[in-house]
Amino acid sequence: MVTAPPKTPQAAHTAPTRLAWLDALRGVGALAVVGEHLTTWAMPWLRPTSFNLGVYGVLVFFLVSGYIIPASLERQGGVRAFWIGRLFRLYPLYLAVIAVVLALSWWIPVRDEVPRELASVAAHATMLMDAIGVAGVLNTMWTLSYEMVFYLLVAALFVTGVRDRHALLPVLFGLICAVTGLALSGASLSGGWLAWLSFAVFVIGLAGVISGRAITVGSCALGVMALALVLVSSRVPWFAAAILAVMFAGTAIHRWERGDGRLWPVAVAAVLVTATPLWAINAGWWWVQPDVWSLTIVLAGVTFAAAMVWRTRRVPVFLTWLGTISYSLYLVHLPILLVVMELAGEMRWSPLPLQIGISVLFLGVLLPASWLSHRFIERPLQRFGRRLADRRSSAAPVLT
Repeated sequence: MVTAPPKTPQAAHTAPTRLAWLDALRGVGALAVVGEHLTTWAMPWLRPTSFNLGVYGVLVFFLVSGYIIPASLERQGGVRAFWIGRLFRLYPLYLAVIAVVLALSWWIPVRDEVPRELASVAAHATMLMDAIGVAGVLNTMWTLSYEMVFYLLVAALFVTGVRDRHALLPVLFGLICAVTGLALSGASLSGGWLAWLSFAVFVIGLAGVISGRAITVGSCALGVMALALVLVSSRVPWFAAAILAVMFAGTAIHRWERGDGRLWPVAVAAVLVTATPLWAINAGWWWVQPDVWSLTIVLAGVTFAAAMVWRTRRVPVFLTWLGTISYSLYLVHLPILLVVMELAGEMRWSPLPLQIGISVLFLGVLLPASWLSHRFIERPLQRFGRRLADRRSSAAPVLT
């Protein structure tokens, strides 16, 4: 949830528009991910193959996060309030969806890639599954790992006073992407012990930050851990670095927009990320083939740029509504789709009217379900988190 800036006349005029275009982008990203999964199963004739629709949507999400999260942290002025808000923003629905998936596992088994051991529980507790090579109970949850890594890095940069006004971070992670693509075929470290170690650092570090007893030390420890996981234990290190390059590119764009940074490093990072699959050892998937990967990145960038150009105009209400419920849409759609798939069976070779009818039925269930989960799970816990953050921010001075 984005915290509003001080209510100056200019901010009061521009903030709603700015948030509307960001919500619209989230809506576009969520629809793209839903479309990728729905068309793969029910309407393969509609699924694009010249670019990856799902990765396109995810890249749009990552650009939005990179653009707004560091700015939100700076407006809040402290990592304690930031983390309380993030935890109550992400975890309630995340845990609820995991509970639903496990409750349905007697009928729709959890996918085989998910380890059946306690270390998997520790990995899910931190949301760092993909960064430590553990599959999530839903395959969409891999993106949450890199959202969490980004938060950990941004908080560490904030407490150490690093603002990256020269936009070096997207270039740095672009270079890491290029080098790891050439040097590493996969994770250098693996095993359940990584899940437990990261869980311990995560819990102790966040406890120190939120309690106020070790804000700087805790934030730095968490940031170092996040960077280490990306480099040595993520499933595909070059891809993890590419994601972070994209997210910090979003941050650089925001600073440039405010007149406090440069834009050309974003182009350099984009070139490095786009070119890496040309020499990466681990790049055998169809959607990282040079033509498909480059078009996917270009489309995500053009979408973000077009939304920025459009941000002072009226944004379609439907897209802003989708953006408001986008987190629910992202997490809820796959469990619902799995149920529909179980009931309807294979649809790829079904008659066209049946494919369209099932797809419309799925969307007719998904949109209300996403709104309900947003209304009754996300929003109440977000409000509680804001109240808790406000109470803690009024507490006595703390040690750092």
